[in-house]
Amino acid sequence: MTNSPKRLPNNPQPQQWLAAERSRNYIADYKPFNMVDGEGIRCSLYVSGCLFNCPGCYNKAAQNFHYGRPYTQELEDQIITDLSQSYVQGLTLLGGEPFLNTQVSLRLCKRIRKEFGHDKDIWSWTGYKWDELMQESIDKLELLSYLDILVDGRFMEDLKDLTLQFRGSSNQRIIDVPKSLQQDQVVIWDKLIR
Repeated sequence: MTNSPKRLPNNPQPQQWLAAERSRNYIADYKPFNMVDGEGIRCSLYVSGCLFNCPGCYNKAAQNFHYGRPYTQELEDQIITDLSQSYVQGLTLLGGEPFLNTQVSLRLCKRIRKEFGHDKDIWSWTGYKWDELMQESIDKLELLSYLDILVDGRFMEDLKDLTLQFRGSSNQRIIDVPKSLQQDQVVIWDKLIR
């Protein structure tokens, strides 16, 4: 009996995967007023398309760039209306991979900053690690600059831990983006419990 090798997520070279070449501007789902995709009550946009192909991915269907429906102005307006509710803390970008869908992610983040400033926070999950993003394309770095919190790193099935706060595997980090950019090093979110 032979053991088959453990399958790992894909590992791109810097700037190997470009949103302009991959994204079809589709979204897998939009969930307003939830409490699982970050701190507080949030509006969550799940974009379509991911190339990391992490074994055990909880949203396998959203890896397809054509899954779901096109992002529209009507949806964007609905997200802004939902975010305007006083009890909503902010937006969360998930997927799929938000950094492979920068056309959608940037458009929405820019509008949120224009309409709400920093009164609403923006979280994002990504399969990229922070140091990988630092070597990435201009659109990915621009998206990063709009974020407050980034949960980085590929989901690793052998490190899966359901007790972790806002993460699926223990290699993933919850990063304070403004502080990390200012200090030029990863600064972990100061509200991290476990």
